[in-house]
Amino acid sequence: MAASYEDRILRVLAYIHDHTDGDLSLDRLADVAAMSRFHWHRVFRALTGETCAQAVRRIRLHRAAVWLVMGEMPVAQVAACAGYSNQDSFSRAFSDAYGSSPAAFRRDGQVRLPNPALRTGSYPMYDVIIRTDPARRLAGLPHKGAYHEIGKSFEAFGAICESRQLWPQLGAVLGVYFDSPDDVAEAELRSFAGAEFAGEALPEGMEEVSLPGGRAAVLTYKGPYSGIHSAYHSLFGNWLPQSGEEPADQPCYEVYLNNPRDTAPEDLLTEICLPLK
Repeated sequence: MAASYEDRILRVLAYIHDHTDGDLSLDRLADVAAMSRFHWHRVFRALTGETCAQAVRRIRLHRAAVWLVMGEMPVAQVAACAGYSNQDSFSRAFSDAYGSSPAAFRRDGQVRLPNPALRTGSYPMYDVIIRTDPARRLAGLPHKGAYHEIGKSFEAFGAICESRQLWPQLGAVLGVYFDSPDDVAEAELRSFAGAEFAGEALPEGMEEVSLPGGRAAVLTYKGPYSGIHSAYHSLFGNWLPQSGEEPADQPCYEVYLNNPRDTAPEDLLTEICLPLK
């Protein structure tokens, strides 16, 4: 693994340990890692096997377990030092994690090891190339919710293009994915279903998204869209740490190379594009 990515993981884990009662938001941890907020969450999940939120919860409760066993702080003070706003919420979280109340654990608990083993190399391998993509102006429809349900937005987009005979003004079909599904609630995920647009006036009812272009890591995934999540884990967990590259502060996007209406699911080709600095 490239040392810089291992160092970032360890730096963030140390920061969580040292600031259990402080700001451990996803954006703050991305700052500590010195990485794009768009991609830090995916890198962390791919390398550790847990989300940033899960790591924060685990480490906070681990520190609380140590304080309970090794110290004499009242449980309410332990809860506050572990970043919990009240003792009741802390007691529920602690009991869920350790199977006993904080008071019972203080009498006879055992402390867990805090850090996970990094998982580089444990995902399926895919070939990745680096290329320079052009700037793109997209027309399409926004989607909010589970990424695997973006198909309904693509269906609506296709129907509009068909009824208005817009296809001559359109190029490659793309999806843009603004959030990490590992760290954003499914109902709040933001994405965009559309295509390159060469016309002048944006079609009524559609929105515009601009991709700036530039260097990108491109993984070509073959298979049904339902299995694409594993390819993302490979890109962020296998390729990126070994590449020496830095992701840009831009969202991932997918380029769809064939049409699911006339292509068998196992033959679908999707380019997963990670913008690079």
